[in-house]
Amino acid sequence: MKIETIRIKNFKALRDIEMTNLPAYCVFVGRNGTGKTTLFRVFSFLKNCLAKNVRTALNIEGGRNGLKEVLSRGHDKEDLEIEIQFRLNIAGINRLVTYHLEIGDTPDQGTIVKREILRYKRGRHGSPFHFIDFTAGEGYAINNEDEFRKRDLDLMRESQKLDSPETLAIKGLGQFERFKAASAFRQLIENWHISDFHISSARGDKEEEAAEHLSPSGDNLPSMARHLYEKHRPVFESIKQRMQERVPGVTDITVTVTEDGRLLMRYRDGAFVDPFIDKNVSDGTIKMFAYLVLLADPKPHPILCVEEPENQLYPELMKVLAEEFQQYAERGGQVFVSSHSPDFLNAVPLESIYWLEKKQGETSIHRAADVPLLRRLTQEGDLPGYLWNQGFFNSKRLPLE
Repeated sequence: MKIETIRIKNFKALRDIEMTNLPAYCVFVGRNGTGKTTLFRVFSFLKNCLAKNVRTALNIEGGRNGLKEVLSRGHDKEDLEIEIQFRLNIAGINRLVTYHLEIGDTPDQGTIVKREILRYKRGRHGSPFHFIDFTAGEGYAINNEDEFRKRDLDLMRESQKLDSPETLAIKGLGQFERFKAASAFRQLIENWHISDFHISSARGDKEEEAAEHLSPSGDNLPSMARHLYEKHRPVFESIKQRMQERVPGVTDITVTVTEDGRLLMRYRDGAFVDPFIDKNVSDGTIKMFAYLVLLADPKPHPILCVEEPENQLYPELMKVLAEEFQQYAERGGQVFVSSHSPDFLNAVPLESIYWLEKKQGETSIHRAADVPLLRRLTQEGDLPGYLWNQGFFNSKRLPLE
């Protein structure tokens, strides 16, 4: 399952943007304050809407003022709109499914989900059919959507009323297998990984816990490392090998159990007899290990979002790190990365690069491969990071197709 199109309207600086034909690997660059973090917050916002409800998700983004703080400046009377198109295999056919969400204020109910639609074409011709359609907490869902031989009029509509108009319909309906597209999209969002890695969270002894994925903050790094060691030994050994190649002195990494049953990471430096506990190793060592654990996950996340992975890492590591992200995408996960590093960008295909600009408080997003000059320069041997550093990624300077 891969997102092909994202449309966002009235989400902070993202006044009205659309990105189409998205590749599996997307890298976003731009000056500070152009909207890279805001773009990634859209994914967090949708995940919080599903896990909690719309009002809580808005309060996370905008504080006590909620929707008012989230809406684009000067457009606080309009609605927030998000639309995502993704590919989904339904009845053996790879179909383009559209999820549309509108959130706004009402005089009597406050902030609610004004409209929520899930649609796709049943056949090769005609308009997309609404399999879920809700307005202000009430609507219908089709429960036999995979019976494509039936006429539209013969499809079974289940009328539903949600507990609250602040709740997403896919949250409830997605629990049931008979609503196939809703169930698939709910699982897609639930398994998004929006990294919020903190080295301080990853350090120190931890309670042992079941872990099949690295947590967004990295606070379960010892448990995830132990999981890989016990359940996926070749993966763990490969991570150790790559650490030895990239971090001078590291010869071994182990997870030990303390006397009180907690987990502790230890890193061995070949120059010393005793290994170091993670409190005594560099930030960059811990971060590189965490990224390798994340990117070697045997079950890739459908969406992986990471901001500025270059922080605390040596510039020479950027090329291999960029390649690791690309390999993750090739294994099935769609990757969104933001960066300020020319070294990182040098290892990224032009087709994967987008740059952001902000004018009069509104963000615009441009695809580097749409610029003839950038295509020609990279074909002639110039590296994207060099071109970015020299100011070539500039809509005033470059004509767009």
